[in-house]
Amino acid sequence: MKNKRMKMARIQCDMKQEDLAKKVGVTRQTIGMIESGNYNPTLKLCVSICKALGKTLDELFWEE
Repeated sequence: MKNKRMKMARIQCDMKQEDLAKKVGVTRQTIGMIESGNYNPTLKLCVSICKALGKTLDELFWEE
């Protein structure tokens, strides 16, 4: 399942995938795979992404 909410939050923060990747300590490819739904991030990585984007886990990762 694609993570469009994460991608939109990243764009709203005016960040490229590479910018977010550097901020959370992963590769740009990892961010791309999370956004495309091809990678299931650890809880620790999810929390780091949320902090970097100013969002909650529910806002970015909870399936409705």
